[in-house]
Amino acid sequence: MNSTLIQKYNIPGPRYTSYPTVPFWDKKGIAVDDWKKTVVKSFNESNDSEGISLYIHLPFCESLCTFCACHKKITKRHEVEQPYVDTVLKEWDLYCDLLGKRPKIREIHLGGGTPTFFSSENLKKLINGIFKRADKFEIFDFSYEGHPGHTSEEQLQTLYDLGSRRNSFGIQDYDPIVQNAIHRVQSFEQVKKVNDWSRKIGYESISHDLIFGLPFQTEDSIRNTIKNTIALKPDRIAYYSYAHVPWIKGVGQRGFDDHDLPKDDEKRHLYELGKQLFFDNGYVEIGMDHFALPSDSLHKAMEAKKLHRNFMGYTAGKTELMIGLGMSSISDSWYAFAQNEKDIDDYTERVNEGKLPVFRGHLLTDMDLIIRKHILNLMCNLETEWKIGLDAKVKNAIIKRLKPIIDDGLVEISDDKVTVKEEGRMFVRNICMAFDLRLVENEPDIRIFSMTI
Repeated sequence: MNSTLIQKYNIPGPRYTSYPTVPFWDKKGIAVDDWKKTVVKSFNESNDSEGISLYIHLPFCESLCTFCACHKKITKRHEVEQPYVDTVLKEWDLYCDLLGKRPKIREIHLGGGTPTFFSSENLKKLINGIFKRADKFEIFDFSYEGHPGHTSEEQLQTLYDLGSRRNSFGIQDYDPIVQNAIHRVQSFEQVKKVNDWSRKIGYESISHDLIFGLPFQTEDSIRNTIKNTIALKPDRIAYYSYAHVPWIKGVGQRGFDDHDLPKDDEKRHLYELGKQLFFDNGYVEIGMDHFALPSDSLHKAMEAKKLHRNFMGYTAGKTELMIGLGMSSISDSWYAFAQNEKDIDDYTERVNEGKLPVFRGHLLTDMDLIIRKHILNLMCNLETEWKIGLDAKVKNAIIKRLKPIIDDGLVEISDDKVTVKEEGRMFVRNICMAFDLRLVENEPDIRIFSMTI
């Protein structure tokens, strides 16, 4: 680990779950009619050949986790479940009416918030309601996020019976001091219980989410967290860098200060330590922040160069159309992005008026589409080919921006392609930033991104 390079490249930068990234979407937004046209175009191009994806945002949590920067609604009132499910299904009806024929769903992901906030009865109502107007694609992947302290065996069984074969549990850290700081207290015994239930029921892939860089984390606490994680042998492990963005309104990152967080070299050491422990126990690195056993579909997709990245993170298969349902969800038609209303009352009102609840979006230009392909290639395959649409002027400007990274031995440039070297993996966000024309043209004068390392 080169501390000089870490200090050099640890700068604010995007995570590239999309291109252009949300802060650089067109300020004029997108007209709903234009959004609809791109959805129909993408659907007609791809529904029969690859199906579509659904991301369903279930925003409710019983308590606030102070590491979280997601859009959520904190409540202990479970009577909110049924009206929300009704609204999501009304939104789905609006899309199905637009599409004109039954979609073939390749992937569903329930994200949060806490999807397992919802009762088995309401989860069943949601998924059965989706399939009243859709069919499963020949390849079907249904996953969801669960809170180990708020997930019952009944919920796990219900979701399995509805077709889910993959789940993900937010662990973050097992150290009591860290857990208290981030307001996410759960014991190893609770995690083991939901993990064992999942295995008994028959889930084929279980993922555990861990975070490094949290307040009060130490080498010893990370070792213990990973030791406990390895003991349960999840098929996938997401090892995320904590994104400290308290300046973004409403994220709730409080209860600790900047000085409580591991600093540059210390934080990166926690990552390298975790990475080596994963390797020692048979896990393979996937893209950025992810590790999987060789038997897992994510590793197989990487080997086949079919890994994809979108607002759901890394997925084992690409669909051109991803529809986001629910408050604050982001949809991707490949040609455009659209985000739903972020306030639950505004979202509900728009849907009940019979309107798609889009409050902002972006229609991609031809150049956006070209750069998007390059960044996806780098994020998923750690290489990209120059032949993808760049003229000499743009290519040369990118190479000029890559020059310091090339000189530091992190990437290789040939006449045909750009390849991220093993030493450059940790800097892949920085490498993508050299391709990011929107970032170059609109260098922000305020801090809008988390640190890259």
